[in-house]
Amino acid sequence: MKSIYILLTKSNTYISKIIKLATNDAYTHASISFDDTLQPLYSFSRFQINMPLPAGLHMEPFDSGFFHKYPYLPCALYELKVEDEVYEHAKAEVDGMMTISSLYHYNIMGLIFCRFNIPWKRKFHYFCSEFVSEILKKSNALTLPKEPSLMRPGDYTKMSNLTCLFEGELYDLIAMRANALQAVPCI
Repeated sequence: MKSIYILLTKSNTYISKIIKLATNDAYTHASISFDDTLQPLYSFSRFQINMPLPAGLHMEPFDSGFFHKYPYLPCALYELKVEDEVYEHAKAEVDGMMTISSLYHYNIMGLIFCRFNIPWKRKFHYFCSEFVSEILKKSNALTLPKEPSLMRPGDYTKMSNLTCLFEGELYDLIAMRANALQAVPCI
């Protein structure tokens, strides 16, 4: 068995505040990693720290970029235990997408349709939780409660087959990421 990690965060950006207002979810951003250090961490998000667009598929490092500038974000880390071949399939999906990452764009319209519970898929376009969900669905890692284009970061907090490993500030999670992560009850 191997682990896939899903990191949920909420920032104080205008986009995050709008998403929070529209959904009332505790978290507004989702990322995925295949390593217990959470590096690399993949998602669909802004390319530049101070500008929400352009955005697309990229790695989100802790030692530079948005997470480095804003380390005190509320976050929750979830673990999904999967068979080795499922893990390899999910990782290969992300690796394949990363080789052509310049083709991918942020799915602004999909985000709006998601708010109104209308499934809407557009080739080479994803928002963060849609991307994570698509990877998990394509690799058969997880049975989703709804279509990837309708998944929100908060939906992961309600899934019984995910184990919450950490809930608190990103800064504290980064400080302990070099150590082996152990399951702790989340609030």
